[in-house]
Amino acid sequence: MKAILYTPIAQLVQMRIEASSRYKIENTKVMTIQLYDTYSRQKREFHPADKTRVTMYLCGPTVYSYAHIGNARPAVVYDVLYRLLRAEYGKDHVVYARNITDVDDKINAAAKAEGVTIDVITDKFTRIYREDTAALNVLKPDFEPTATGHMKEMIALVQRLIEAGNAYEAEGHVLFDVTSFDSYGALSRRRLKDMIAGARVEVAAYKRNPADFVLWKPADDNDPGWKSPWGRGRPGWHLECSAMIEAVLGTRIDIHAGGQDLIFPHHENERAQSMCSHDGKRLANYWLHNGFLDMDSEKMSKSLGNVKLIHELLKDWHGEVLRFALLSAHYRAPLDWTGSLLEQAKTTLDRYYGTLRRLGDVKAAKVPAPASFMAALHDDLNTPQALAKLSTLSTLANKAEKESEKAQLKGEMLAAGALLGLFEVEPEVWFKSDKGLGDKDLDAEAIDKLVAARVQARKDKDWGEADRIRDVLSEMNIVIEDKDGHSIWRRN
Repeated sequence: MKAILYTPIAQLVQMRIEASSRYKIENTKVMTIQLYDTYSRQKREFHPADKTRVTMYLCGPTVYSYAHIGNARPAVVYDVLYRLLRAEYGKDHVVYARNITDVDDKINAAAKAEGVTIDVITDKFTRIYREDTAALNVLKPDFEPTATGHMKEMIALVQRLIEAGNAYEAEGHVLFDVTSFDSYGALSRRRLKDMIAGARVEVAAYKRNPADFVLWKPADDNDPGWKSPWGRGRPGWHLECSAMIEAVLGTRIDIHAGGQDLIFPHHENERAQSMCSHDGKRLANYWLHNGFLDMDSEKMSKSLGNVKLIHELLKDWHGEVLRFALLSAHYRAPLDWTGSLLEQAKTTLDRYYGTLRRLGDVKAAKVPAPASFMAALHDDLNTPQALAKLSTLSTLANKAEKESEKAQLKGEMLAAGALLGLFEVEPEVWFKSDKGLGDKDLDAEAIDKLVAARVQARKDKDWGEADRIRDVLSEMNIVIEDKDGHSIWRRN
């Protein structure tokens, strides 16, 4: 049986589609958005509390240094969800917030190392983060709250928790009493005694319970601090997000998103303090978490020296190449970040841009993305399946002969690309980029392999396969010349 997908990245996508049964990803004819909710551990139909104001919050970066490519995954993944929600409910009816954490020990350390105030560090790396994510075609969120901009709200939240009996003062600290919240641990599915034994729980003599976490901590004269009823200090990390969510989105939101490493303790603690400060009202109706990104099958970490920065990768690769690679696996699955993944992503985008360049004189029909493509995204953001549908559209567009059919398929390609955040440059700009898009020497090896596969298909008298490979090469603007039983190629 012939493979349906023809490009290297498409083959990778197909394998991931087949492997995705581990994540219970299935095709669905129902066009209601389905999202996997971490709290319930199941895929659920998405129904916002208010269709005229759909709310989503993503835990953003801590701005003390350059963001790595792993930090880009949630920004890109949930940008696709943001685009999908806006298509479903209307641009004016979706409110998306992604915060900036600009109060943190690492920020303090970076500022001291350079002999500057923390705002010098945070302003610099906030700007760079915005530039880097913009290069990945990530839309600006509707709100981008900062921790330093919401100190009053944080202090008020702590006061409410103390008054409700869920928090207490101890040696200049204010701590949340985990035993005061019966469902503590329900999100992460951890038992309290296991949390106490966990390495990430700070044990201190002033705590009533080792699992109690800090809401407010004292700050000495050498560190940034803010006045509070408990003395000069600063908020705990978990408190910041709860206060910012309430300030810009409300006390209850539809979607709370982030990386799976945030489930515990960050999101568990957010949930506890927010619910206790609002009479048990649920913080989020859906909790979404993306999987890890590994470097050549190893966990990315500074200790291993394998951290890849967005800022550095953008020097060698167009942002759409990075974005395409990030979307090549299902967002809940792990993603192995390799050089070959990027090369495959670029080759595939070259093919698609080649299709759009070939249809340059065709006016695209104003049509939505096809139903099969939308069904893939509605099925818990199944981007591998969506990319497979995009590959099919490109193939059909290249084979189309009627002008009406070309216009329809071009319109569908652009509509699908808009939802994925692709095709945001003109084809001619893409191929003339100083990064060598479409003409990069590294493609020579990939082209050689395709030509060799075509030669073998001709030897096997598999004329259909040989013609198919010729079409793929043609889409890449490669001309094949057959002479004396040999095939040579050149760029058109």
